[in-house]
Amino acid sequence: MYENKYLSIYEELVEKIQSGQLKPSTKLPSENELVKEYATSRETVRKALTMLSQNGYIQKIRGKGSYVLDVSKYDFPISGLVSFKELAQKMGKPWGTIVNEFALISPDSQLQKQLNVTEKDPVWKVIRTRVMDGEKIILDKDFFNKKYVPILTKEICEGSIYEYLEQDLGLKISFAKKEFFVDETTAEDRMFLDLQDDKHIVVVKNYVYLDNANLFQYTESRHRLDKFRFVDFARRGH
Repeated sequence: MYENKYLSIYEELVEKIQSGQLKPSTKLPSENELVKEYATSRETVRKALTMLSQNGYIQKIRGKGSYVLDVSKYDFPISGLVSFKELAQKMGKPWGTIVNEFALISPDSQLQKQLNVTEKDPVWKVIRTRVMDGEKIILDKDFFNKKYVPILTKEICEGSIYEYLEQDLGLKISFAKKEFFVDETTAEDRMFLDLQDDKHIVVVKNYVYLDNANLFQYTESRHRLDKFRFVDFARRGH
């Protein structure tokens, strides 16, 4: 029982953070105060705080203490190239995908420019709503050049397309060019997302390339403004 004391402290503090009892940017009580409050050892308190830090609930600042982070938003890696399934699994959240539209189309003039194709080149169009923890938070509008993705099904789109492309088709997805901007919400956004009163949305455009530098996918991902923070790690060059 004593050995699991840090888990009970951790779970109690998580509950307070998730319920809003401990608000973002709030400073947690000091280690000494927590030792007295929970009638336990400093080592036990430190284990609980370390676990909170590792799971993204607090930030420990040397010499200043521990501060509550905003857990209502998910970290979206700017520089990474990860699938929604991989992102959700990393966060440990229940997830799902709703396929709103799936078709093989002839690209219009705008899509021809985005994918570097002609009107005679067939393109897979996939419109999907991404659900995490019971909320519709991303609208993904994917377009794949059929030349590189000869077969695609609605069932595949309900899971992970990247998993299918890499494991079944053997494609080597290498890098992406990304564009980020804030846009006004559209009727389509309001139809497919749980938008509350939001008037704006974060748009991420992806131009995705294979390892032979061929552009095979263009994606427009529309993210709820209240659910994401976009993070990156940068190192200054010398």
